[in-house]
Parts: sequence; C-alpha cells; structure tokens
Amino acid sequence: QIIVDDDDSKVWSLYDAGPRSIRCPLIFLPPVSGTADVFFQQILALTGWGYRVIALQYPVYWDHLEFCDGFRKLLDHLQLDKVHLFGASLGGFLAQKFAEYTHKSPRVQSLILCNSFSDTSIFNQTWTANSFWLMPAFMLKKIVLGNFASGPLDPEMADGIDFMVDRLESLGQSELASRLTLNCQNSYVEPHKIRDIPVTIMDVFDQSALSTEAKEEMYKLYPNARRAHLKTGGNFPYLCRSAEVNLYIQIHLLQFHGTRYAAIDPSMVSAEELEVQKISLHNSNEQEEQ
Repeated sequence: QIIVDDDDSKVWSLYDAGPRSIRCPLIFLPPVSGTADVFFQQILALTGWGYRVIALQYPVYWDHLEFCDGFRKLLDHLQLDKVHLFGASLGGFLAQKFAEYTHKSPRVQSLILCNSFSDTSIFNQTWTANSFWLMPAFMLKKIVLGNFASGPLDPEMADGIDFMVDRLESLGQSELASRLTLNCQNSYVEPHKIRDIPVTIMDVFDQSALSTEAKEEMYKLYPNARRAHLKTGGNFPYLCRSAEVNLYIQIHLLQFHGTRYAAIDPSMVSAEELEVQKISLHNSNEQEEQ
C-alpha cells in the first residue's frame, strides 16, 4: 500500500509481480466494482511468462483530474517513466484520460481497453453523478449490480460474477460513490491528444453493460486500433475467459519486445517469438508500402 498524495487517507493498493528490472510494466486498472485482485488470472499467467505486471486499486478520487494527478505521482514513486495500461470499463476510461492528461510529456506507451468507453454520457447518469456521495452503500451496490448479467450463464461466467459480487461487497461507501462519480460525471476523451499511442480494443459479443453505440464510438475514435473480439465473456472476460484475454495481451505487447518499452524479461523472449514478431512486422511494413 502506497500513499503519494498530501492526504494520508488516499491509499493506493497494488500487486507488483514479475521482474523488477522491467521499467515499462503493464498496469491493470479495475472497473467500478473491482479491486486489484480481480486480475489475478493475468498476474499468474503473465508473470509466469516473464512479464512485469502491476494491478492497482485506486483510492477515493472525486474527479478525473485529481485521479490523473495521483496516478502520475504513483508512477513517480514507483520510478516508472512509461507504462502500458490495461483498463477494464471505468479503468479503461481513466487510462485514456491519463494518457490525455500526460500527452505533453507522455507516460503511457500503449493502451488495452477492455469493455471500455470514451464518453461518460452513455450512462445517462451525468445529472445524478453529483449525488452519489450522499447515497448509502447498499443503494450504490444495487446500482452496480444492475449492470451484472442475469439469467442462465456458463459455470465460468457465473463464477466470475460471484467473485466480482464478493469484491463489490468489500468496497466501502466512499470508494463506491467516488468510482460511480468518476464513471458518470460529464467527461469525454479527446482523441487527438492520444492519437499516436498503440491501442488494442477488447470487447465481447455477448451481453455486457456496454451498448453497441458505445462500442462503435470507440472504433471511430481509434480507427487504427487492433481489435480483440471475444465471442463471450460478459462484463468480466479477464476472469471467465482469461486464456483468451491473456493471449490478446501477449499479442499486444509483442510489438514492444526488444525495445526499452518491453514489458517482458528479455531472457524469457524465445527466439521463436522474435521470429514471429519479425514476420508480422515485415508483413505490416509490406502492407503499408502497397
């Protein structure tokens, strides 16, 4: 647990796993209902392959600017100049806002946006955003649970939802209220400020809290983004479809192998993997030339 603000009550909780020698790790930002440990499947798998990953839980912040400022201080504290960000839902929105906030002296090397959005107005809650802090915890939990899938689910998805409900129960009133405020207060991403950052958009084809319009908006915003589509996975594919999600993360991070922005220990990169990378780079260069 780390405190970087003048305010001692603002505590960042994090899991930092994998080789400390890596200076550009992959950082995970959870959704409204999530804590740092919702990414345990990614931490276990990716560190096993030699990646350094950090899963975060942010303290109580009431506006995006305050969050971005706190996050920048956290990266300074961890002595990380640039990082890759994986953001789920609200985490993805905050990742984009942070990339935008630091665009003059960039701190974000790349983005993986999972079931995420670029404009908070999609939730039609901007008018209530200012009143979340008044609501009791049980009401806030009810609002969040309203977005969870219901009806018949496969066992992995049911387990994933159970796990998230459990994590949701562990959050206090102010944590939940502040996240819902960040999720719903009027704000959108300015794409021209983060146009040069490599982006992978990860989303699911089955039922999730994101509308089709919100997804289309993301594709429009990042026309050059790679797309990682999962047939199923609901709101929490990193829990119930972790093997697929982990593979897409690896594919995304491949482009940085062999550079100072690699998130993996160089000794763990097999010759075969570098060969795959050379072929894919060669192919994409050929396509650009055509």
